[in-house]
Amino acid sequence: MIPPGSVPIKDYAIETPLKKSALSAEGDTLPEIRIDLKAKFGISAIHFVLKDEETGDWYKNKSRDFVVSLVDYIRADSDTSIIEPKRGFDFWPGNLGQISKIFSKSKADENESSESRVPERESNQPDGFYEEVYVTKKVLISNSVTVSTKKCFESGAVKDILYVETDLPGDVVLHWGVCRNDTKRWEVPRSPYPPGTVPFKERALRTPLWPSPDGKGSSAQITLEEEFSGFVFVLKQNKDTWFKYLGNDFYVPLSSPIKLLNSSSKDDLSEGVQIEKPSQENSFFAFTDTVAYEMRNLVSDNSSDKNQKKKSKKVQQSIFEEIERLAAEAYNIFRSSIPSFSKPTTAKPEATNVEPETTIVVPEASVESEALSLEPKICSGTGTGHEILCQGFNWESNVSGRWYMKLKEIASELASIGFTVVWLPPPTESVSPEGYMPKDLYNLNSRYGNIDELKDLVKRFHEVGIKVLGDAVLNHRCAHYQNKNGVWNIFGGCLDWDDRAVVSDDPHFQGRGNTSSGDSFHAAPNIDHSQEFVRKDLKEWLCWLRKEIGYDGWRLDFVRGFWGGYVKDYIEASEPYFAVGEYWDSLSYRNDETDYNQDAHRQRIVDWINATKGTSGAFDVTTKGILHAALEKCEYWRLSDENGNPPGVIGWWPSRAVTFIENHDTGSTQGHWRFPSGKEMIGYAYILTHPGTPSIFYDHIFSRYKTEIASLISLRRRNGIHCRSTVQISKAERDVYAAIIDEKVAMKIGPGHFEPPSGSLKWSLAIEGKHYEIWEAS
Repeated sequence: MIPPGSVPIKDYAIETPLKKSALSAEGDTLPEIRIDLKAKFGISAIHFVLKDEETGDWYKNKSRDFVVSLVDYIRADSDTSIIEPKRGFDFWPGNLGQISKIFSKSKADENESSESRVPERESNQPDGFYEEVYVTKKVLISNSVTVSTKKCFESGAVKDILYVETDLPGDVVLHWGVCRNDTKRWEVPRSPYPPGTVPFKERALRTPLWPSPDGKGSSAQITLEEEFSGFVFVLKQNKDTWFKYLGNDFYVPLSSPIKLLNSSSKDDLSEGVQIEKPSQENSFFAFTDTVAYEMRNLVSDNSSDKNQKKKSKKVQQSIFEEIERLAAEAYNIFRSSIPSFSKPTTAKPEATNVEPETTIVVPEASVESEALSLEPKICSGTGTGHEILCQGFNWESNVSGRWYMKLKEIASELASIGFTVVWLPPPTESVSPEGYMPKDLYNLNSRYGNIDELKDLVKRFHEVGIKVLGDAVLNHRCAHYQNKNGVWNIFGGCLDWDDRAVVSDDPHFQGRGNTSSGDSFHAAPNIDHSQEFVRKDLKEWLCWLRKEIGYDGWRLDFVRGFWGGYVKDYIEASEPYFAVGEYWDSLSYRNDETDYNQDAHRQRIVDWINATKGTSGAFDVTTKGILHAALEKCEYWRLSDENGNPPGVIGWWPSRAVTFIENHDTGSTQGHWRFPSGKEMIGYAYILTHPGTPSIFYDHIFSRYKTEIASLISLRRRNGIHCRSTVQISKAERDVYAAIIDEKVAMKIGPGHFEPPSGSLKWSLAIEGKHYEIWEAS
């Protein structure tokens, strides 16, 4: 049945070139293929995908295979041992973006209901039909979108003037709005608007761009009040082409250049510069005196080629590694220097049919290599980059009432395994025994033990060289008293807040504060962090915990509930060694299947980290979800994104990604999102060899996996793998994923085969388990 010219792909697929032999209605020659099925094989379905050999693009049906089912279109012949098709199967001619298929069926099926059925002919002859499935073809063109901003004094007030210009051909419409904070929620500003502007679905404005006098491109000018913090937009060209930035809205912060410089993330400037791969995509802020952009993530930086040629790769790598380690100090160097501007670089926004390139301007910073020490130092909230985190509890740890004492007994064992940081459960008095419904924040007698036992435990961990994170629940708090309406929103204890401390947009608790800056947690009053007295009290509480208990940092619960900028305030006040936030929301799904592209999901996590100005990391929920999909269905191709990088937060901002496969919510006795059973060690083989900061769940440490986990931790530490290690993905196929990390460690997971490449490095197998292998270079 295999057509001529086909090539087998391992043992599960065939690659067949399409021949241009069919003619369309317009007389064009179109590619086609004919597959003649053999009756004796009883084929029930055909799966296929298409590849454009000229561009290397793959075409799928909504990120999945095209599937042609033949189950309803075969019949049993007189010989009941043979099930055969009634007729051959053809691909009808169609354009590049059209896949046509033909089915036949028998009269015997006419009484069965199906949405895809077509009436049968009275003669009982097979009747055919075809379906056209459209796929999108992306092409790269050298067009640009620029937004210039400036402040002006007009009508007695300071206003923002924006000038939007593009050289895209044809009719271009700007869909735009404004936002007030980093949540980027669209709002419609007050008039006046540019000529021709009309409302669009009550949450945006639609403005046609006017053609330039020279006929090349189009533009529009917009005037805004100074009350807004950002300008958001997308572009529409002609009838059916939309331009976004990697699936997200374009966003331009409406801040002065000095304010933008002072508030940008400390690490964005260093993580956005790639030494060995100048064209590799990553994230950074861009700004100039009159042009301000925030094109986050996946920006191709080609501007520093000339500078890179002037210095050796080794010297440059040392410089920027030090900048990363000295984030705050290096940022001050950048801020105090006078930027000299490089040639424009290009960022690739994503469109439905066309991908243009957007011009932005990036400042260069001059750093003398002699002035930089290579001694590792610590920045508040980010640690050294070599942390290995142990979650030191599960959902049932409160039951015994002596959990602190139990952990004290095993502290030295955790240190011997290789853990450098331990995350403890919430310490405060709580309505729920697990600690996540806090009441009196200064009462540290909990179901896990009393305050003295907690102090002894922290002291013991410090003695064995382990840092300690406290679980800080800042989003919500349970009240002590009811108001006059019988609603529990009046607090007692040391922090005796009234209902002004509760957000006003949660109807369950009738708060008199401002509206929430995040999502609601409906089981308890959500705290209004915009109130100055609330922030002051929480800062003092965190500093008290640092001094009184000896906590070294924080795990921050449910950070989706309040703006990351408040987290920045709390971290700057308490100066933790390490901090990580729980930003957990749903991945992208389609037809109950996990989408291949999870950029929108990881972008939301990165946006939150960015709102903290990089002072806190976040759990890499994206990586966990993709590992679920890859391991459950043996789809290891998911572990490489469209740019050949890891598809989670570790592929965009690894120094702020805390990777994990299980915790007290997803696993334990709750099991809200349990990792695929029996494949836990495959997950650990991935996160313990990759960048990011790995977190290991207590239940897995003290289980049959203990020895394997200890071996992986030992290998990670022995080879100096850290949160910023480099990953070179060697394979990402159906049954195998393989990568080389820092040119020191090679790994593979999945049942498929992989051997590290032979060459200057000699590889020796160090660890082998079920469906995973790890090699070390020598």
